[in-house]
Amino acid sequence: MMLSLGMFVFSLSTLAYQELQRQTEWRHASNSRVGAAPARQFVGRGDDTITLPGVILPELAGSALSLDALRLMANTGKAWPMVEGSGRIYGLWIIDGLSETKTLFFRDGTPRRIEFTVNLKRIDDDRIDLLGAGTSAGVNILRALL
Repeated sequence: MMLSLGMFVFSLSTLAYQELQRQTEWRHASNSRVGAAPARQFVGRGDDTITLPGVILPELAGSALSLDALRLMANTGKAWPMVEGSGRIYGLWIIDGLSETKTLFFRDGTPRRIEFTVNLKRIDDDRIDLLGAGTSAGVNILRALL
């Protein structure tokens, strides 16, 4: 297991991302001053985003159904707990975007290669007590796929 988002597990048999890109922002308000540079004041943390680009090669590794599962999760509008395979807890995240590009097709239109990018945004403000909230919804989505 590379990473889990709710009940969805990123792995070689589902979706294996090639890299994990994380960007965290902090907000500083600016006030203009006469005869001096603007004054800055820290007003809090900004957006925390993760981007997971990767490739599915259905003949070797990964499944296009995994992208459908992520779309179903995103359609709920819920936040999902994210935990790395090493045990590191990232908090609650929403699926902000999902893109895919299919190439190298068989005669019937089935792709041999699917490149994807999953965009996630954190929403929990370090509230670890909310991590169990997404579990029951995740089980229902997995049941819908089976």
